[in-house]
Amino acid sequence: MWNLCLFGGLSGIGIFTAQYCGKEDDEGVRRTFRLQIILAILLVAAGIAVFVNFGESLIGLYLHEDSGGGSVEATMSAALQYLSVMCVGFLPLSLTMVYYTTIRSYGETVAPMVASFISVGVNLVGNYVLIFGKFGAPKLGVVGAAMATVIARFVELAYIAVWAHTHAARVPFVEGALRSMYVPAELTVSCIKKGVPLLLNEALWSGGQATLTQCYSVRGLSVVSSLNISQTLANFFNVAFIAMGSATAIIIGQKLGELGESHPDELKDEAWRLTIFSVFLCVISAVLMISTSAFFPKIYNTSDEIRALATRLICVAACFMPFHAFNNASYFILRSGGKTWITFLFDSCFCWVASIPAAYFLAHYTQVPIVQMFALVSAVEMIKVAIGWKLVKTGFWIRDITV
Repeated sequence: MWNLCLFGGLSGIGIFTAQYCGKEDDEGVRRTFRLQIILAILLVAAGIAVFVNFGESLIGLYLHEDSGGGSVEATMSAALQYLSVMCVGFLPLSLTMVYYTTIRSYGETVAPMVASFISVGVNLVGNYVLIFGKFGAPKLGVVGAAMATVIARFVELAYIAVWAHTHAARVPFVEGALRSMYVPAELTVSCIKKGVPLLLNEALWSGGQATLTQCYSVRGLSVVSSLNISQTLANFFNVAFIAMGSATAIIIGQKLGELGESHPDELKDEAWRLTIFSVFLCVISAVLMISTSAFFPKIYNTSDEIRALATRLICVAACFMPFHAFNNASYFILRSGGKTWITFLFDSCFCWVASIPAAYFLAHYTQVPIVQMFALVSAVEMIKVAIGWKLVKTGFWIRDITV
């Protein structure tokens, strides 16, 4: 949830960054970059304060009394040790996201990708060495896993920061970006107005997804295991429309900064092209997902019943993937014009007002099997498709917020 809050807060400022890039206003980008750094530091401090003071209570929400007393205590101890180390990684993670948000607004996507690959590689090697005590390192177990992640975060930040400050010709905002932290008060207020809804949206959305999972879990422990398997594969294929959403926000934001509000037809055509391409990618992803649905669950050491159920859930999720892609594209198109309160209502509020009540009713007042229940709750998203289509079509989101 903290990661999503960070993402939402930085995304609010990122709307201005994309439009400044479209105007080739590097000073405007520098100011949003500084503001993102300030917000990141504040969120890091808030996150550490919450986890230090309420970490045990939060972890306790996921530990059930029907587990053995000793195992609960051991799990709590390990989780607290893990969390205490992970808190150190909050700062490099947040600063890395600041660089990513700004660099991608210039259309530079290769450097962030390379940094992410390096981070994953360092994390994998660090896990092997520190968890199991290889090459003379101490065997640290769960603490070693946390340390490996934190080290990877620092390496990732170092790479992307050095790359940015040695490629000023490609990302000119870095020239003088850190000489001061001055940000005009007017821009700060505007960014707060746009950023708060996105921060709230990400917090409520993550809580909503946890609530939906709890509703599904009413059908039994085998359902929880099957959902975990299906969601693992779904998350892999969801990368297609998630990445397209970020690209859509940058491209439309740059177009808005470049063309302003005087070319609505051109902007709407660009928005529809990006949406159709996103849906097309997800149709391909859905076909691939269904084709692997019978094989992927077999890699898990579990019962045949759970594997079969996971396969059916994967197929259902794949069928609705193109519709999720459309909704995701609509969300980022609306957001690119600064309509963050509308996106707040469109995304997390819809989840709490429509999807969660539907799941709760089906879970507690019917005997609908989990596969049909999952399909019915997913079908509620079709309402969002109609709403998103109407909102994007009107073009009310076409607004140059940097004027």
